[in-house]
Amino acid sequence: QVHVVESGGGSVKAGDSLRLSCSASGDTFSNVAVAWFRQPPGRQREFVAMIGWSGYPKEYADSVKGRFTISRNSARTAVYLQMNNLKPDDTAVYYCAADSFSGYEVTDFGSWGQGTQVTVSS
Repeated sequence: QVHVVESGGGSVKAGDSLRLSCSASGDTFSNVAVAWFRQPPGRQREFVAMIGWSGYPKEYADSVKGRFTISRNSARTAVYLQMNNLKPDDTAVYYCAADSFSGYEVTDFGSWGQGTQVTVSS
């Protein structure tokens, strides 16, 4: 399984933007789907966005559609989550996950990063 490492979290104000990065440690994201999940305080981990191994499909949770964009570099060594117009409800620990097949559930992914905190203040 590919090992993933997230980076790019931080504390911002509502309306600001952040870009999260997910790197394949010592490997590439060839032939794997990569997803972003988040876990808000006191709540369960939830799906945010997913990109298929070929770069498509790209899927988003309804709560982030039009504001977040998932992408991958051409070398397939990193996946990004561009987050625009951030809201306080976006506050969470964001996790990158990878697996051979795409999905929307936590159980669909076997490789997880350690998470990166995103805090959005009003």
